[in-house]
Amino acid sequence: MHLTETAIHFWKSCLGSDSVLQPLWDCMRLNYTDYLRSPLFPVVLTVSSYFVFSFPFLICDIVGDKWAWVQQFKIQPSHRPTASKLLHCAGITLYNHVFFVLPASVAQWAWRPPVDLPDQAPSLLELIIGVVSNLLLFDFQYFIWHLLHHRIRWLYVTFHAIHHKYSAPFALATQCLGGWELVTVGCWTTLNPMILRCHLLTTWVFMVLHVYVSIEDHCGYDFPWSTSRLIPLGIYGGPSKHDVHHQKPNTNFAPHFSHWDKIFGTHADFSFCTAMK
Repeated sequence: MHLTETAIHFWKSCLGSDSVLQPLWDCMRLNYTDYLRSPLFPVVLTVSSYFVFSFPFLICDIVGDKWAWVQQFKIQPSHRPTASKLLHCAGITLYNHVFFVLPASVAQWAWRPPVDLPDQAPSLLELIIGVVSNLLLFDFQYFIWHLLHHRIRWLYVTFHAIHHKYSAPFALATQCLGGWELVTVGCWTTLNPMILRCHLLTTWVFMVLHVYVSIEDHCGYDFPWSTSRLIPLGIYGGPSKHDVHHQKPNTNFAPHFSHWDKIFGTHADFSFCTAMK
């Protein structure tokens, strides 16, 4: 009993303490002030995170059947991205970054003043609550946006259809998007932390995590360490649920969590997709 109370006290002190993240924050703001204050930093952070997180899944796709242990977790083992599919998605991603992300970055650099770095770091609990709150808010926003773009044919054909070119998603298909969708997602990712009045460190952690889970949703693999397996009770959708959406596009509209699809009756498990075949 004493050990249990000690452990509870330890975690409470860690989560609520303002000092846990302070050394990291001090190191960042004192040594990299000019970089962190630049309006370009969030863009560089998210773009670099995208390519870093995509790379391991890209290797899995390229190696294919030669890596048997990995391939056992492939959600649709009979559908593997060909070289032409990978190059197509890479080309769309490059086009989007040149004609949408780069101009937005230049505009931020020209018009937005450098941000002030607060002296105080957030507590670990504040950071966790802030990241989860941002994910939940984005989840609601994108669910509504996504649902409308599937239910209104003009919106689907004009803006969203390009993302459904492939019924078996893979990591590089994550940003195989139209410009309107990319701009919308980017605006929410940037503005939501401001709306929720998050600390800059919380904002950056959210941005990186959001990039990772978005890639994981499209990776085409359901690994034992997938986020959906780490979060219990089916709260989180994950790659298998989003894979179902690409096979049966009128299901699983929420990008991360499952509750909105369950509330609106659009939730479907992978077993549903298998039964329909």
